[in-house]
Amino acid sequence: MAKIKASQDLSYEQAFQELGEIVHQLETGDQALEQTLKLFERGQALAARCSELLEHAELRLRTLAPNDAGRPAESESDDEG
Repeated sequence: MAKIKASQDLSYEQAFQELGEIVHQLETGDQALEQTLKLFERGQALAARCSELLEHAELRLRTLAPNDAGRPAESESDDEG
């Protein structure tokens, strides 16, 4: 039996793929109630991990993306004040 990684140890791609597999399993409705609940809980954790990683990536992009003046967005606050 394959060992399940903790959701916080997964990359975005790994978490998203596993989440897709869980959604497919839940849609079939072939599991017992207890298994369905376990799948749902794991899916919630994976969705939270994906969201966390996307937010982190967005923050990185905002830091690196140039503003209207052609400078990284992080330098905007340096000029004010």
